[in-house]
Amino acid sequence: MAVGTSHLVLSTKAGAQFGWWALLPIAAANWLKYPFFEFGIRYTQVTGKSLLQGYLEKGRGYFNAYALVTLVSSITILSTLYTVTAGLMLQIIPDIDIPLTLMVGLLLGSVAVVLSYGQYRWLENSLKAVVTLLIAALLITVVMALWEGPVTRDPAWVYPEVGDATAVLFWISLIGWMPTAVEASSWVSMWRLAKNKSVTQNLTQALAEFKFGYWVTAVLAVLFLIVGMYTFYGTLGTLSNQSVAFADQLIGVFARRMGAWTYPVVALAAFATMLSSCITAHDALGRISVDTLQKWNLIRSENTQRYLIAVIWVLALANAGVVWYTGAQMGLLVATATAVSFVLAPAIGWLNYSLVTGPNFDKAQQPNRKIIFQAYAGMIFLSLFAGYYFWLLLA
Repeated sequence: MAVGTSHLVLSTKAGAQFGWWALLPIAAANWLKYPFFEFGIRYTQVTGKSLLQGYLEKGRGYFNAYALVTLVSSITILSTLYTVTAGLMLQIIPDIDIPLTLMVGLLLGSVAVVLSYGQYRWLENSLKAVVTLLIAALLITVVMALWEGPVTRDPAWVYPEVGDATAVLFWISLIGWMPTAVEASSWVSMWRLAKNKSVTQNLTQALAEFKFGYWVTAVLAVLFLIVGMYTFYGTLGTLSNQSVAFADQLIGVFARRMGAWTYPVVALAAFATMLSSCITAHDALGRISVDTLQKWNLIRSENTQRYLIAVIWVLALANAGVVWYTGAQMGLLVATATAVSFVLAPAIGWLNYSLVTGPNFDKAQQPNRKIIFQAYAGMIFLSLFAGYYFWLLLA
């Protein structure tokens, strides 16, 4: 789920623009956000309930607030993911002459069809093999980049300002989606609940499985940073904000290091990675939306599958409208989606924290002091940074 725009786009750009400086916000984001996702796994594993159910039991106001978050996410996260993916798709089949907005619409419709027919699991499993190609290509490219060394620094290049307003806005985008949006903790909780129906694990096993996946995504973010840094940092070249041009630049970096013949292979792997993120997010937001409507007593639980299909198509149409309205401007969509996730992170983090430390949660299963300290650090840092972000907007 996490390895998508945050890694291919934002981590690579971070390395290209700021070099090793970008390692600090990437490390900080992964460390500060970790407790909020861990709390989702912990709560579900101990109580047998999803985070959504926990929000509802805590108070309808909290649940309604999260429902609003889901509404915002459904028209920011998906439109961003599909736009980046469409750019990669046009690199795989460059001879096809169709507008980017139309390609986004075709992808939205195709994924909606797949999810409607319940083939998500089959498609996800088939994509895993192709996604593995991207990781292999990434490892090879990083090793070769480290062996060959960074590109020659241009004499006209000057060190970037890492603390000016433009840089701060970029850090907010990066932190907002690194490793992914905090509101996705409810998705992880829902998938954990579903997995528990077929696999028996205790809390220690469930957390160990989660930790492995979480920190692997953190390492991959650093590797993408190195690719961007060793290819663009110190030069006058920049990575484009247009998804088609950016896709060509990113894949070209891999191809230059490994040979031109690898271009279509890497393009397919990158596309598969982003498509997997699209499918995952589309499916999760659909299920979260249906669960929300059921808890509002607007639909009946016995018709879940039928309503899920309807919501999946509503999401497809709504995001097609957003992409058409914005002209599929990748830079604008990424900045909007990541900023929204960044601003919402402290509130959702606190909500998750309150569920696993509240009086109704088994004290023996509550997080230890280290995780609690980490959670407070995350909430304070993200809150202060969000306040600074609003100050920049209003100044």
